[in-house]
Amino acid sequence: MRRRGIAIIIIALMLGMLLAALDQTIVSTALPTIVSDLGGLEELSWVVTAYLLASTVSTPLWGKLGDQFGRKYLFVAAIVIFLVGSALCGLSQSMGELIAFRSLQGLGGGGLMVLAQAIVGDVVSVRERGRYQGWFGGVFAVASVIGPLLGGLFVDHLSWHWVFYINLPLGAVALVVIVAVLPNDKSRTRHTVDFAGVVLLGGATSCLVLVTTWGGTTFAWIDPVILGLGAAAAGLLALWAVAERRAREPVLPLELFRLRAFTMASMVGFVVGFAMFGALTYFPLYLQAVHGVSPTLSGVHLLPMMAGMLTMSVISGQIISRTGKYRYLPITGTALAAVGLLMLSTLTEHSSLTTMGFELLVLGMGLGMTMQVLVIIVQNAVDFKDLGVATSGATFFRSIGGAFGVATLGAVFAARLNEDLSKVLATTRLPPGFEPAQVQQDPTVIQRLPPQLAADFLHVYADAIATVFRVAAPIMLVAFLLTWFIPQQRLRETTKAADLGEGLGATSAERSSLAEVERGLVRLADADLRRGFYARLGAAAGLSGIAPQGVWIIARLDGEDWVPAEELARRANVSRASGRPYADQLIERGLVERSADGDQLRLTDEGRVAGVRLMRSSLESLRRLVADWGHSPQLEQLCERITPELLGAHVDRPP
Repeated sequence: MRRRGIAIIIIALMLGMLLAALDQTIVSTALPTIVSDLGGLEELSWVVTAYLLASTVSTPLWGKLGDQFGRKYLFVAAIVIFLVGSALCGLSQSMGELIAFRSLQGLGGGGLMVLAQAIVGDVVSVRERGRYQGWFGGVFAVASVIGPLLGGLFVDHLSWHWVFYINLPLGAVALVVIVAVLPNDKSRTRHTVDFAGVVLLGGATSCLVLVTTWGGTTFAWIDPVILGLGAAAAGLLALWAVAERRAREPVLPLELFRLRAFTMASMVGFVVGFAMFGALTYFPLYLQAVHGVSPTLSGVHLLPMMAGMLTMSVISGQIISRTGKYRYLPITGTALAAVGLLMLSTLTEHSSLTTMGFELLVLGMGLGMTMQVLVIIVQNAVDFKDLGVATSGATFFRSIGGAFGVATLGAVFAARLNEDLSKVLATTRLPPGFEPAQVQQDPTVIQRLPPQLAADFLHVYADAIATVFRVAAPIMLVAFLLTWFIPQQRLRETTKAADLGEGLGATSAERSSLAEVERGLVRLADADLRRGFYARLGAAAGLSGIAPQGVWIIARLDGEDWVPAEELARRANVSRASGRPYADQLIERGLVERSADGDQLRLTDEGRVAGVRLMRSSLESLRRLVADWGHSPQLEQLCERITPELLGAHVDRPP
């Protein structure tokens, strides 16, 4: 495709992916306002949980169906579902409606995230794919940082409905571009989709989340509803285990849990998601209800956490890439995150905003040192055949941890709030006509109460939210203990090319093992080709004395007949005059010949032999990068397929 068409498609894909990623965090600063409008403080957690559950559980289906039936129209369907869900969320008149429509929105969001990344491989050349993968990782980084801030801005300057309505014009642009410009994907990969595994696992997870949400608050722990949900969860998990043993392509193979690295990393990832989304959900409520800050400013106060997370994710990736060591990063990260949660557990209505910013920074740095590393640990521990499903499994547990964290901590918050309110109401004289339930339905009512009464209720809210962190801190300490059981293994080369996007938020990966290796391989090749690769390649192929620019020309002409010199210059993004000396050098060496009119070039027989040597040298360099996965015909075919596409591309022509 022409570069302009590719650029338009990439922008549309990134836009769709940005919307899906933003909706994981954009509602956090809008939740207090939503609760004050719709009521249902005890159901607040489900506004986040519903989206996370739906997007996480549906991701495997979107990936497999896209391979089997074509990604273009599946992506269109995902956009439509997401936009319909967004519109209905904005129109919601009750908390129940909002939660239901958030589930619909999450169903489309799961498709947007997984299919956008897959479509890049359909439209972008192998040589440029690594760069675009980096851009998509940046989308998640941006979404993580600006999501809470945007949510606050919309609430302050428009209304909470616009947190969802903003998706409509942006999503419509992406939809029009994809329909008009994206070509149909002709390739198809047949799958035996594990529908039973997805449905059973999703059902069991939903039952467990309901148990943690309702147990001890809406219903007693021994209430038949809670006991029934627990029994249903156990039964569904048992059926899921049976289904996974029989499935040809299980959504999560049970044998992965025999690997200590996978089991420990998954458990730690669950806790990390638990802490991250718990903090994102309840800290804005503390700021707005207790300190009376605006939704926008509550988003600003979350920036230290997001900045610490992003910074340490980047630094951790660099450390692993350069040293090959990863074991002590999650140990240090979970310890730091536990310290951050312990500090946050001391919050009172008098806590300084500056101090809170530092405490959030510590928490964010700990999470950043842990999240991306866990994916690398899992990828490094499994065999090639399990690489794709193990990667998706690692991100799955972090996403589910986020859903459980919001729900569980929501139950803790509601229980503590009710307990503290009962004590206040038993000892405090209320103004005539004041209903205590108003404080639970609308936290902003506190700011309009008489000073002494307001102080009592502010203390109640501050204590309830501090309790959330007091519960999360020991859970993070459990994760710290589990990290000591993660073994250090020799780091595979392609695993070093970590994807920043998979270390942030609740994004789920859904790629085959071959696609996972290819992702790392093209990222490594992209970096290598920018560091004097053609000089080294020429020397390895016996082309001593040939300038790197000349080696690039040979690679570009290899496999072609006559190529117009003007086209070659355009491909190299230089003028014909500046490229002519390198072509003349090749002609003098008998490697290239010029047509009679002087306007076309092609390789001589000797040049074709040199071109074959270049390809072989490049192929050997790729084989060395994947050798630590062991022998596999698929990997051999992968190296042979992408070698010609990597050489002679316009993006890596020597300066």
